[in-house]
Amino acid sequence: MARWLPIVRERLRDRLEVLDMLDMAMGAGRHARLAAELGFRVFGVDRDLSRIRAARTGALRDAALWVGDLEATPLPPQRFDLVICTNYLQRTIWPALRESVRPRGFVIYETFTVAQLDRGTGPRSPDYLLQPGELRDVFTDWELCHDEERTEPTAVAQIVARKPPR
Repeated sequence: MARWLPIVRERLRDRLEVLDMLDMAMGAGRHARLAAELGFRVFGVDRDLSRIRAARTGALRDAALWVGDLEATPLPPQRFDLVICTNYLQRTIWPALRESVRPRGFVIYETFTVAQLDRGTGPRSPDYLLQPGELRDVFTDWELCHDEERTEPTAVAQIVARKPPR
C-alpha cells in the first residue's frame, strides 16, 4: 500500500473535486491513515467497533468511519475514486466493489492465496484464499497497472487496477 497509494494519488491529480477513498475491512486504519495524509477524504468500514475506535485518531479523527458487515452493507455506486482492501476476501461483494468505483478510479487489492497454506499461518479455509489468477480475473476488463502473486514473505496476490471510462 505504501508504494501504490502515492502513485495512484498522482494519477488522479487531474480530478478537480476532493478524492474519496474507501478502505474496506480497514482494521485500525493503517492504510486509511496514509491515504488521509496524501489528501484523500477517507471513508472506512470494519465489522469490529474496537478497531474503528482505535483508528479514529490523528489524520482519521474526522474521517467517515463506520461499523458494518460488508456483506450486508450496500456500497454506493460510482462513489469512490479509490477503494482499497487488504487481507480480506469476500467474493460475493466483488460486483458491488467494482460498481462503487468512479470511472477512471482505482482499486488496490491484496490478500492471501492458497499458497499461504504452506506457510502455517493466516487463513486456513479456501473460502478466504485466492486461487492463482483469481484476483486478476475479477478485474480483467480494467486497466491493470500492477498484478503480482508472490510467496515471500507471505503468499499474496496484489493488483492495482483502473476502471475504464464509462
